[in-house]
Amino acid sequence: MSVFRSGVLVLTSPLSALSMRLAPILASAAKIVQDTLYVHLQPGLLLTGSSQPTSTYIPATQEVCSLISKLYSDADVHGNLDVRVLLTNIKNQSGSQQTLSSVQNLSHPPEVVLTDFQTIDGGQYNPAKQQLERYATNSYSCHPHLTSVLLYPEYGIEEDIINLKETDSEGNPLQSHSDVVVGGTFDRLHNAHKILLSVCCLLSERRLLIGVADKELLDNKALKELIEPYEKRVEKLAQFLVDVKPSLGYDIVPISDPFGPSITDPELKCIVVSEETQKGGQSVNKRRLENGLSELRIHEIQLVTDPKHSENEEEKISSSSFRNRLLGTLLKTPAENPSMPSRPYVIGLTGGSGSGKSSIAKILEKLGAALIDCDKLGHQSYKPGGPAYQKVIDEFGTDIVCEDGTINRRAIASKVFGNKDQLKRLTDIVWPAIATLAKEAVKEAAAEETKDSYLMKVSLCV
Repeated sequence: MSVFRSGVLVLTSPLSALSMRLAPILASAAKIVQDTLYVHLQPGLLLTGSSQPTSTYIPATQEVCSLISKLYSDADVHGNLDVRVLLTNIKNQSGSQQTLSSVQNLSHPPEVVLTDFQTIDGGQYNPAKQQLERYATNSYSCHPHLTSVLLYPEYGIEEDIINLKETDSEGNPLQSHSDVVVGGTFDRLHNAHKILLSVCCLLSERRLLIGVADKELLDNKALKELIEPYEKRVEKLAQFLVDVKPSLGYDIVPISDPFGPSITDPELKCIVVSEETQKGGQSVNKRRLENGLSELRIHEIQLVTDPKHSENEEEKISSSSFRNRLLGTLLKTPAENPSMPSRPYVIGLTGGSGSGKSSIAKILEKLGAALIDCDKLGHQSYKPGGPAYQKVIDEFGTDIVCEDGTINRRAIASKVFGNKDQLKRLTDIVWPAIATLAKEAVKEAAAEETKDSYLMKVSLCV
């Protein structure tokens, strides 16, 4: 059972060995930390010597990027953990880096420091723990009562044999750039976002420009109503970025089209895309050439498979899948309103065509709900004598009236569909009429209630 809300995990194993060790290490850490887990890569750190251990730089290579990607991917099975890989000591080709001797402030000060470093005696009461605590407090802003834990994960025998044959190599250096740009929705910041942003941070020497989708750019997103507000997405984004690499400059801006400032900023040198947005990067370069600007280097990252995706969800880790999983859950506790009568309880059931409104309505009807179908009320509203009947005729002309006095629905449909202005005029007439009829239907449902009834009927607006 997790006992600390936040922690920092110091990984001392050789990078070549870490790839296969990450899963058991994270599984052990997840039993101790329940919310935020910072991860600090420091291969070769010695905690048994007499001298004070210090942080050292790691070169930013393709192999380091792959390791960070795998770490976030392996962490995805631990849904409770907000994992953040710290990049302060990972050095790219930039001439200026943050001084490692300074203490880095973290948004969630660690309450516990963990490590994969193992001592010969395999115990928890030894000088290595004291050295670990000193190292953590000299590197990060930790909780005043910091606790240290030496993890002893169960590594597979096959994995240990493989890693005995491996040796660390510096690998291929990652080509960095002064100014880098990336775009996205960044809804419910998840591990695939963190991989994308981490790569961007390692590529950036001076500034990272981030375009966050807003307004019109959200119109075609699945379940756009559940997308977090722009301000909340930016707040989470900024906190993550400042945590993982505080020395970098960040510009976070709203974008309402696919390009944003990527086609107008002359200082940009590189754009980071995923497999599915690679063509978007090419479109950016085309527009930059048209604007008299130099092309950007396109850096592509791989998509990350979601191990928990269902049949009706995307295989990749995706914000739309997270929003889909919110369906049927209570997003927030309803605020009490003393002026609102407790009975009848009115539920609004809405959604696009084929979204399942009728199916849900039938289920609730069987449970005792009184069903009010607003589609039917809409038709009823402009029947002869209905509250919208004469207003619709006055607005759209007598040519929509049949010989028997009813309104020809096909005739009015031909006038409004495909014409936004006409459609708005119709809805402005019909919706108030529907609201009036719905209120009357709710009153009728409420009148059926008895004081000794234990089942409260539900009035449903569909």
